[in-house]
Amino acid sequence: MSTLNEDERRLAELGYKQELTRSWSSFSNFAISFSIISILAGCFTTFAQAWNNGGPVAISIGWPLISAFILIIGFCMSELASAYPTSGGIYWWAAKLGGAKAGFFTGWLNLIGLVSVTASVGYGVTGFINSLIGLYSPSYATNFMGGDFIKQQFVLFLIVLAFATVVNIYSSKLLAAFNNISVWWHVFGAAVIIGILLFTTDKHQSLNWMFTTQNNNSGFGENTYWYLVLPLGFLLTQYTITGFDASAHLSEETHDAHISAAKGIWKSIFYSAIGGYILLMSFLYVATNTDFINSFDPEVNPYGGGSIIALLASALGTGLKFKLIMLITTVGQIFCVTACLTSCSRMMYAFSRDGAVPGGNLWKKVNAHGVPLNAVIASAVAGAVLTLPALWKSPTGVPTAFYAVVSVCVISLYLAFLIPIYLRLKAGDSFKPGAWTLGSKYKWMCTLAVAEIVVVSIYFILPFTPTGTPGNKDFTWTSVNYAPLVTGGALIILWLWWQLSAKKWFTGPKRTI
Repeated sequence: MSTLNEDERRLAELGYKQELTRSWSSFSNFAISFSIISILAGCFTTFAQAWNNGGPVAISIGWPLISAFILIIGFCMSELASAYPTSGGIYWWAAKLGGAKAGFFTGWLNLIGLVSVTASVGYGVTGFINSLIGLYSPSYATNFMGGDFIKQQFVLFLIVLAFATVVNIYSSKLLAAFNNISVWWHVFGAAVIIGILLFTTDKHQSLNWMFTTQNNNSGFGENTYWYLVLPLGFLLTQYTITGFDASAHLSEETHDAHISAAKGIWKSIFYSAIGGYILLMSFLYVATNTDFINSFDPEVNPYGGGSIIALLASALGTGLKFKLIMLITTVGQIFCVTACLTSCSRMMYAFSRDGAVPGGNLWKKVNAHGVPLNAVIASAVAGAVLTLPALWKSPTGVPTAFYAVVSVCVISLYLAFLIPIYLRLKAGDSFKPGAWTLGSKYKWMCTLAVAEIVVVSIYFILPFTPTGTPGNKDFTWTSVNYAPLVTGGALIILWLWWQLSAKKWFTGPKRTI
């Protein structure tokens, strides 16, 4: 029996006929998660969050610490992906282990998370595109959209989403090739950036400075550093290393998915954690002009307080080396947002196939290329809508709307991961593992994974600045972290929807074969 037929047989056992084109190799499956994690995206766009909330300590110590927890989460998910290799991925596991209600909540959290990760990466890269164009065309900054940086950024964001949509509506083979190229762009691109920073700069920081220096540019008191400020800085790691569930969502397009998807999840986390750490440490190594980097005065630092662009400009100037790094990260982030949209659309396709999404008949349609075209477009539009608050500028200079979308992404995705991991722990020895299994180690790994997700979910709904704290005399709505409003509001709506309607018709994954 051929490998393809074997994959089809496994899918049939889960209740589905093969509709998507199964053309992805094991490497391509790994590649999409690696591309979504994207150290060229997260390490650049959320660097300021760690720098301003914790400083070098949040990176040198925080990154490996949080990465280890995420790898354990990944191991737990790999075991589930091996047992149930289907595009529904996360919510399918939850429904299988905990019933229709668990599947319903997990699926919607996962979908919200995937929409927000697409939005956050798409919006994050536009700041780099804006700066890059400005380097080559000084008149652009004042002429385009009347020189309004916020509006410029949002228009570029819509253009990036449109590009990612166009790439996604063509064949599955083209997407696989696109992600394969993305892996090597990330590997060699990161190597070039690290080489430039290590070997072409004159001033460097000591290891002692990198591992002991604390920053608190949050506005919160110094006495809150260890229990509030520093944990908020961990958003850099928790956000960067996410989206690895893509390997599960692309199961129905991957050969030997019961092994390939499982390995794709944990390997993408492992290699990204190592590469990201080396990249981030090279940033700290050249962060010598700290007064400039820490400045929130646009007359002094036009790039934003604590931003990676400010750090690079201070270390390299704005010449060829700076422009090259900006180009490498920008292209890497475009690869990333394209892969994010792929993952989101496959999740929407699978969830619609099981009748959980309004208008599901539209979103589950597959075009002649074997691609869920309508789901791709809907995912992109939803990402644009979620990011609309970014059109209002925060008076503190902190891009609160961007970090709020990042928080929505992290909380929603990791809560979606938590539910099936907890249910697998609860199932104990009654769980029937696939070819890739944790054995008895699932007990402590699943317990640790659940605990970590609960803790970070609490932290990332907290305000990022005092002006975003209700009751503060300088409170302003443009500084509010709206992650708890979006995620909490979504959970309330989902609960009401379930109680009043969904429980009467949503019975979990449907059999199509």
